[in-house]
Amino acid sequence: MRMMANRSRVLRFSAAIAGAALAIAFSSVDARQGQAPSTQTPQPTAAAPAQGQRGAQSQQPAAGRNTAAAQGAVRNAEGAIIGFTALAEIPGTPWRIHDIARPHPRVMTPGATPGAAPSDAIVLFDGKDLSKWAHSKQGQLSDASWPVKDGYFETGAGSGSIVTREKFGDVQLHVEFATPSPGRGSSQDRGNSGVRFMDRYEVQVLDSYENVTYADGQAAAIYGEYPPLVNVARKPGERQTYDIVFEAPKFNGPTLLAPAYITVFWNGVLVQHRRPVMGSTSATTTQHAYTPHDPELPLTLQDHSHPVHYRNIWIRRLAGYDLPEAK
Repeated sequence: MRMMANRSRVLRFSAAIAGAALAIAFSSVDARQGQAPSTQTPQPTAAAPAQGQRGAQSQQPAAGRNTAAAQGAVRNAEGAIIGFTALAEIPGTPWRIHDIARPHPRVMTPGATPGAAPSDAIVLFDGKDLSKWAHSKQGQLSDASWPVKDGYFETGAGSGSIVTREKFGDVQLHVEFATPSPGRGSSQDRGNSGVRFMDRYEVQVLDSYENVTYADGQAAAIYGEYPPLVNVARKPGERQTYDIVFEAPKFNGPTLLAPAYITVFWNGVLVQHRRPVMGSTSATTTQHAYTPHDPELPLTLQDHSHPVHYRNIWIRRLAGYDLPEAK
């Protein structure tokens, strides 16, 4: 019992000493609050004087400006950074990251509505006439005779394919079509036509709505080579869209340096993803193969004796990256 009593007295004595220390500490704090502001860095919760706040704010932008200057920052008249001269190099290019000397892309205006031609497109059919197209026989051109009706034109059903009067290489093509309604026939004998780049490399046009045929011959197939990733056919008579990126093959004399590549969006869905074409898609009894040809050739719409409707066709030549800016 005596030991417990002694321990209790010790604890009370310690608590009294601690309380006295805390009282002294708080009194010293109260005394400092009445003095001039300390030269020590204030704690985050302390409010610095207004003049000190302005000074701290002016120091940070200065440090940022020094860093930007070391990186070769280039500013416009308003002081905004518009490029650099001393950031890291981008491997495989002559440019640095955010390089002020890198050319800006030329400005173009998009179409006013989805599917409309942008400002740099060549309109191949504007709903009025086929003046941009012709029949070609043994290299001789004659006016296209396919009928034009109510903003669309119809395949000639036996009159022969039509070709563009202008020649193209790497392009983006937009084309809208509708297969005959009601649908008649089956397999390949149903709404058959085709988009042939350079009159050699075909993206198939066909009524593939509930119509079974060989997979590499249905709509949006690279004919005889690649079926589309999915079948997104609309019903006969409904308007469908192809947005196609075609990269022409590259030759050095008789030597193929790079194959053609085709990317297709069908009704807004990616169905061919930069597929390397194996050669002219015309052959079916032999393997497809390349024959050297000019870097630019006409685009062909195929007549397959089916009255397919076409409308809103435009094309854009594709140029390389980092070209000098247009003035």
